[in-house]
Amino acid sequence: MSIMEKRSLVSPKYRALSVSDQCKLIGLQRSSYYFKPRGQSLLNQRLMKAIDRQFLDCPFYGVERMRDYLIGLGHHVGVKRVRRLYRLMNLRTIYPKRNLSKANPADYKYPYLLKGLKIERPNQVWQADISYIPMFRGFMYMFAIIDVYSRRIVGWSISNTMSMEWCRETVLDTIRTEGQPEIFNTDQGSQFTSPGFINPLIERGIQISMDGKGRALDNVFIERFWRSLKQEYVYLNPPNGGMDLYRGVKAYVEFYNRRHKHTGTGYVPDELFFETNAKAS
Repeated sequence: MSIMEKRSLVSPKYRALSVSDQCKLIGLQRSSYYFKPRGQSLLNQRLMKAIDRQFLDCPFYGVERMRDYLIGLGHHVGVKRVRRLYRLMNLRTIYPKRNLSKANPADYKYPYLLKGLKIERPNQVWQADISYIPMFRGFMYMFAIIDVYSRRIVGWSISNTMSMEWCRETVLDTIRTEGQPEIFNTDQGSQFTSPGFINPLIERGIQISMDGKGRALDNVFIERFWRSLKQEYVYLNPPNGGMDLYRGVKAYVEFYNRRHKHTGTGYVPDELFFETNAKAS
């Protein structure tokens, strides 16, 4: 049962069980039911929006450099505050390749399997990531999964927390509806390195691939999706509430999959995903 199907079963009018108890009964995270944006002070919200726009263009900006950028905008903030906002926004600085020419194996919880790999079919490799989504008031997080071959967004969900359980249930729901990948690639965020997230994938025979810390191109396809989503939807039409965000993201993902032609493939994602699968069968 998908997250949205579970949400439809919860009723605040059902007096025998509270919403919280109903969510527990059907295995639904409360944050996935409420779609309630996370709140921050007005100053932090302004800072986060400024950071998000700049980081999208300059993902190599570390905390100190971003602090200097914000000061240049007239925000007198310190490194500690910017570092806390980076963590809250799930931002990880990437570095020029010359600094990482010799990757340290100790940096990897699981190896990076995509280097030199020829990706030539749907469901061969999925990449996944979490991104901060600014709203008119507050913010939420979005978790998205992209099929690398076709660039199709095969699964996504929104939440006001970055819990491992939320990510795991989104992945398992996607596997139930879209099939499963041969390789699942993420960064080394704590949600993705948790046994609770990893073990269900390994049990299904899925290989785990993880980016090197700060390597610029390891998760490039999902990063390009975030850029498109934010520049073409979120920044132009800041969502006014959780359900507004959900409806807007749903409409944008449908547009992205059905009408957004990629220069790298020359195809719309749905065309490449479904036509290739049809030929294979």
